[in-house]
Amino acid sequence: MLRAPRSLMGPVPEGDLQQSVAGSPLTAKYGQPVDRESAYERLAARLAPPSVAADAPVERRPAPRRRPPEREPEPSGGVVADVLGSAAFRSFTRSAASALGREITRGLFGTRRRRR
Repeated sequence: MLRAPRSLMGPVPEGDLQQSVAGSPLTAKYGQPVDRESAYERLAARLAPPSVAADAPVERRPAPRRRPPEREPEPSGGVVADVLGSAAFRSFTRSAASALGREITRGLFGTRRRRR
């Protein structure tokens, strides 16, 4: 035989919920709702232009334009430098080095593949 639970299977009635909240010792500390400034509000205030009174004249000066520094073209090292600097060559070198390292390790520890 099983004992029936002494709880409700549905939501708590609103009156019982309010009574539990009002009788809680934490009501003194957490009972008052606090509406703090959210991060969105802080960022929006930081990005918003400063409010200027309509009476005050706004004086604007044009921002000085800066010229980007002129870069000298990098000297080309030729075809060999272009090939050695390419991403495909680096990828090939990396895979070849890892395969070579794997074979050396297998040879040292005696786990080489046996030929059939």
